[in-house]
Parts: sequence; structure tokens; C-alpha cells
Amino acid sequence: MWFFNSPEIVFGEGSLSYLAQLHGTRAYIITDVQMLQFGFVDLVKAQLAQANIEMRVFAEVEPEPSLDTVRRGAELLRAFEPDWIVGLGGGSAMDAAKAMWALYERPDLAPDGISPLEYLGLGEKARLITISTTSGTGSEVTWFTVLSDPAEKRKLGLGSRETLATIAIVDPIFAMKMPPRLTADTGLDALTHAIEGYTCTWHNDFSDGMCLQAVALVFKYLPQVYADGSNAEAREKLHNAAALAGLGFGNSMAALAHAMGHSLGAAFHIPHGRAVSLFLPYTMEFAANAVANRYADIARFICIDAPSPEESTRRLIRAVRDLEARLESNMNVASLGIARADYAAAMERLLFNAENDNQIVPSPRQPDRGELEKLFWSAYEEKVVDF
Repeated sequence: MWFFNSPEIVFGEGSLSYLAQLHGTRAYIITDVQMLQFGFVDLVKAQLAQANIEMRVFAEVEPEPSLDTVRRGAELLRAFEPDWIVGLGGGSAMDAAKAMWALYERPDLAPDGISPLEYLGLGEKARLITISTTSGTGSEVTWFTVLSDPAEKRKLGLGSRETLATIAIVDPIFAMKMPPRLTADTGLDALTHAIEGYTCTWHNDFSDGMCLQAVALVFKYLPQVYADGSNAEAREKLHNAAALAGLGFGNSMAALAHAMGHSLGAAFHIPHGRAVSLFLPYTMEFAANAVANRYADIARFICIDAPSPEESTRRLIRAVRDLEARLESNMNVASLGIARADYAAAMERLLFNAENDNQIVPSPRQPDRGELEKLFWSAYEEKVVDF
């Protein structure tokens, strides 16, 4: 038995105006300081005001939100007692909103207790709206919640099907101001979601089509947006691609590139999309023999012709690397400015965290510890994975 989970999705130009139709009395907006500076919070407040909803704003979410931030936000929610919680921003703000919602309704719950195995009983006090301002994480349509534990220098992959948003708003107006580097990082994050969602061992008929369409949209529109951020059509298509990839991998799972990326990001504070996409071609090479037919499906869908599944796989991996090069992304770990000695010193922690990341479970080829270490070093030195 499996489930397909999705919020109600309001998408396209002008979809933010749906907020003016809400029924409720109080809303708490969970966001970060940049959303205030960009004026995005004001856009949301203006729509909520039309619905006569009283508002408060928590704008202290940091990248990779910590357990302490979530606890602090939940205390403010309990004091204000909102019936709507609005997560506004990239993945960090939306993930924080999910976790705060859980702790608001379940004060007895610890943040790291948000689990598919725990009945939470959410929805008694409030409902959740997620509004994506970047085109990558897909967090607006998934129930996954990634938090950080700074003391342990690790990321926690948490979540419950109950923490899925009630409504997700995918309005391209927010993506128009994304700078090129952020556009590339988040767009490649969406690509990683889609490829891993299609090839992981938990892929299914309901998620496959969304993953394939997301891959096609990213390959077509991400280079356009990176070259010209004012391209409104490309922005909208890429914003939709991120949500589709979220629905795809959110109803299957990610895989090894995410496990390794989470581990690297926690140890060296590398942005999520940059970290997972850096590992993507290396982990694809590692898994090639296990899922060549699945990679060949993706290749055919984006019109890469080849005489065999094995050659299709090679050409697809080359296309991923070519796309990353066009976007001036980091092709190896050394290019992130991480010294070899520091990387070596952190290796035991990198391995432990990757091995214990839940995203490694549905990887199509499971590495042993020796293979995982070789993968980390292959990505550092930009070596072909041929083992």
C-alpha cells in the first residue's frame, strides 16, 4: 500500500490573490529577513488584509533552520493562536513553518519527533499555506522537513504526511527577483529531485510522469532563465517544474545524491541545491548499471537518442554535467573552497551522516562504506566513477 499526497495547488500568474478569499481570523507568516527586504511579506499581508485576517510575522528563519528556531517560533504561535500558518520563502522557511505547525498543535512533541510513525492530529488549531519564492526545493508540495542540529553538525530529515500544506501557492511573481546563482542552485535542486525521484527504488506510476515532466522543463527553461532573469514565461515554467519535481520525489523519494549532499551541507555550510546537484552525476555513474533502463527513459523523454540503454545513460549524465557547466556551477567539491585536509578530517562524519540519512534507503544501488568514501573523494577530485 502506498499514498499519493498533494496539497491543493493554486498556480500561475496572480495566484497569490487567492489569499484574499481565505476564511479565518488570525495568520502567522513564517519567513526570513530577505523576504521582508524584497517586499514579499508586504504582498502577502496585503492579500490577507483583504480577507480581514489579523497578522503577525516571524522573520527569523535562517538557512537550514535549527531546532531552536523551530521551538522559538512554536512558542510565538501558541501565544497568538493563529488559525492559518503561512510559510513564505524557500525550502528553509517552508520547512520551518511545517515543524512549527506541528509543535504548535502538539506542545508535547520534540522537533525531531516529527515522524511518519507518530500520529500528530494536526489541523485542530490551524491550517498551513506554503508559498514558494524560489524554483527548486518543492517544499511547498511535500511533507518533508529538513532541520539542522548545529551542535551535532548534522541535518535531520523529518516529516509526516500530516505536515503537508493545506494549500500551496505557486506564483511566479516571487521568482522574478532571483539572482542567477540562486536560480541555478535551486533549478538544479529540482532536477536532482526529479531524476532521483524517477530512479529510486520507491518510484511508482503516480510519481513517474511528474518527475519526467519536471526534468524536461528544467532542461529547457533553466538555461533561459539563467541567461535572462526577466523572461517571464521561462520563470513560470521553471517555478512549475520545481513543484512538479516536489510532487514526484515527494511521493517516491530522493536517493544517494541527497544523502551525500545533506552530509556535506551540514559539515561545510554549503547551500542545499548546490550540494545535492554537485553529487548528482557521480551518483548517477555509480547507479548506472542498476537502473540503466530508467536513465534511458529520461534520456528519451528529453530527446537524447542512443543505440542502447547504457549509451543513453552515458549521454544523459553528460547532459547533466553540460548543464551544470553552462550554469557555472561547482563541478567538484574542491571548487567550493574546501581544503583537502579539512575534507579528510571531516570524512568520518561525512560518512556517518550520509549512511544515516533516510534518503540513502531507496537508492537504486547501495554503497558500502568503502564505496561511499570513494564516491566522496571522486566528487572532490572530479574523477569518473567506474567502480
